[in-house]
Amino acid sequence: MSLQDWLNSGWLRQHTATRQEIADLFAIVARDIKDAGTPGMSADWRFGIAYNAALKLCTVLLHSAGYRPEKTLQHYRTIQALPLILGERWRNDAEYLDTCRRKRNVIEYDRAGDASDADAQELLAFVGDYRTAVIDWLKKTRPELL
Repeated sequence: MSLQDWLNSGWLRQHTATRQEIADLFAIVARDIKDAGTPGMSADWRFGIAYNAALKLCTVLLHSAGYRPEKTLQHYRTIQALPLILGERWRNDAEYLDTCRRKRNVIEYDRAGDASDADAQELLAFVGDYRTAVIDWLKKTRPELL
């Protein structure tokens, strides 16, 4: 499937991203990267904050590609758009982020202690690398948004 197919299915709607919107999303990412590295905070909370940074990077991609998700399954669709935008080689990373999405839901709504320090650190490291990839993609495809 393509993003156009998703639009035709009603899963997305068209969106025109602005430079300010993208800057605001990157500011959230920067804040969350900093906060997720805060010592003394629970692993659950650091994991949730790192997840939010990853989700915002997915949002940057989707909005910059000209779309936003409809209300149902917003996080899921935003993450699943990753390989459709950056390429199929990102499929495993989208699956990893979807696993993180499910874990974040458990620690947010069901029980404490499900994320380990290693989980939080792994996701935070991923976010750092992913941020670089998103910026590189923007430089090549939508430089006016940077």
